[in-house]
Amino acid sequence: MYKISPYQNYAKQYDQWFDENRQVYEAELRAVRSFIPERLCGLEIGAGTGRFAAPLGIQIGIEPVESMRKIARQRGVDVLGGQAECLPFKDSSFELVLMVTVICFVNDIYKTFTESYRVLSDGGTIVIGMIDSGSPLGQTYLKHKQNSLFYKQATFYSVDQILEIMREAGFTDFSFRQTIFNDISGITDSEIVSTGYEKGLFAVIHGKKN
Repeated sequence: MYKISPYQNYAKQYDQWFDENRQVYEAELRAVRSFIPERLCGLEIGAGTGRFAAPLGIQIGIEPVESMRKIARQRGVDVLGGQAECLPFKDSSFELVLMVTVICFVNDIYKTFTESYRVLSDGGTIVIGMIDSGSPLGQTYLKHKQNSLFYKQATFYSVDQILEIMREAGFTDFSFRQTIFNDISGITDSEIVSTGYEKGLFAVIHGKKN
């Protein structure tokens, strides 16, 4: 079950954010893209309006909010209704699972990862894009999330917290990217993407099912 109530009524406003914050969006997209193998059968969980699945060539998505699914379908993504904790797919259905800014909204994060593990084939890739609460800007988000329309109900995690849960679910072979080192309101130029985590607001975790 997702904490999704703001998205039901504000899908267009959510989607417009990516146009209004183009430099941030493009930096996040570059960070995620660096871990996305080409021509794999992929699934995006919490596909939203398709802002990541479409440019990354991921053709299948799961999204609980109908208004978001409608926009994603306009971008060519085949989005089904569903929940991260109960995926409507057979075991080993995908070579890639992607989640971007999703884990902060799921109610059962361990079940989310065990379901991701289940639908991945052996040797499959999982890529997680997230707000890193262990970063300086992430700490600011924690303090002020009650003022945010979309993040008020979110639970922010550090990368280390997520790694512990991913290991329990069976994932291994981790590597990392990070970006967004400056306050979003002041970003007017391209943000760098670097390895590691805990410095950038947006972190990307790459793991494997072995």
